[in-house]
Amino acid sequence: MDAAEFRRRGREMVDYVADYLENIEQRPVYPDVEPGYLRSLIPTEAPMEPENYDDIIRDVERVIMPGVTHWHSPYFYAYYPAASSYPAMLADMLCGAIGCIGFSWAASPACTELETVMLDWFGKMLQLPECFIAGTHGHGGGVIQGTASEATLMSLLAARCKAVRWVQASNPKKSEAEIFSKLVAYTSEQAHSSVERAALIGGVMMRKVPTDNCFAVRGDILKEMVEKDKAAGLIPFYFCATLGTTPSCGFDSITELGPICNGENMWMHIDAAYAGSAFICPEFRPLLNGVEFADSFNLNPHKWLLVNFDCSTMWVKNRADIIGAFKMEPLYLKHENQESGRHWQIPLGRRFRSLKMWFVFRMYGLKGLQAHIRKQVALAKEFESLVRADKRFEICAEVILGLVCFRLKGSNELNQKLLKMITKSREIHLVPCQLSGRFVLRFAICARATESRHIQQAWQHITQLTFDIKMSQRE
Repeated sequence: MDAAEFRRRGREMVDYVADYLENIEQRPVYPDVEPGYLRSLIPTEAPMEPENYDDIIRDVERVIMPGVTHWHSPYFYAYYPAASSYPAMLADMLCGAIGCIGFSWAASPACTELETVMLDWFGKMLQLPECFIAGTHGHGGGVIQGTASEATLMSLLAARCKAVRWVQASNPKKSEAEIFSKLVAYTSEQAHSSVERAALIGGVMMRKVPTDNCFAVRGDILKEMVEKDKAAGLIPFYFCATLGTTPSCGFDSITELGPICNGENMWMHIDAAYAGSAFICPEFRPLLNGVEFADSFNLNPHKWLLVNFDCSTMWVKNRADIIGAFKMEPLYLKHENQESGRHWQIPLGRRFRSLKMWFVFRMYGLKGLQAHIRKQVALAKEFESLVRADKRFEICAEVILGLVCFRLKGSNELNQKLLKMITKSREIHLVPCQLSGRFVLRFAICARATESRHIQQAWQHITQLTFDIKMSQRE
């Protein structure tokens, strides 16, 4: 493919993508295929000779699209949003074209510097404390990780390194292995599984903290657990708070938890992967009160802020803590400007992901991004009102942002049957969670294109299936 054909095919692909997104609601949101469906549709080996581009594009519809779950369909209400916007797609195209591997300032100065500036822009949109803003002389700052899972792991490993140094400062004879065996981390029983996985990778114990009736961790419970572990000779060193849990969008009480962590010399990381984007709206910013106590904070613009995957933003109060834990300086990577993102992440290579933030922030503006968040919260409130108006159903957790947790009044088996019928219908897509031992359906507003009419249609579909269940029970 030469430049001339690339221009032509590029225009065709833009048209294909625009058509796909404009007409996405006409496709079944959930695929009707069985595991292994794809293998029989393509050859068992790669071709020896070049194939025709037109044949490849035809096979996108024949082979790929039948097996796609359409995350950007207005009938997709599962998990949490996967952000998408045309400005971000264009920026991603430019990122791929530039193709730099930004592992140091010298490897691509623009890649390094734009990321730092974008994280400062975003930090100010979120009204983060000044200590998290890099500026020109700040001690903190931000970096783009691939996912919130990576951000949590990096924070835990940095906290582990800091704890080892702190213990060895007063007990020089203690080995790292001995200290590791005593370290204990904490997180909510409602926290994402990636938090527990970070502890597995980091080789440390992790305690799950029970939550209250709002599925949130409170300070008194954490304090009690920390005191018991200290009495048993353990070393509490890390707590991961969650703002916007996956099951119910619950919010840990960081104004209570932060002072405890600071007083015990424990690193506090805040995981706000989904909910964090909403904090750019003044009415939701109080949910972040207490962030001043945190050592690190993470959210995913690629969930709810119109920036395509992958783009997970992470800030640290003192970047020396994280750089000091991971700094490696082989001669071939040395350069005068050493504070590039490679010391803040697991892989060495870095994509030019800040381009997506730059494009989206400039083309939407803060007001446009706030409007997007508010619209989706309003749609969730609309769905909540529909559920509350039907006496057969109940709301299972407070609806704060874009997630509604609901269920049919009755047994877990009844709700499992309803979800199975919803999935089989392929008209809307939901996933469940478990809250206080109950099987609960999650309805998350996800797609940028979702409107009130889609919410109404989804509710009509759910109530029709509920009617079908009741009729089958009578028979």
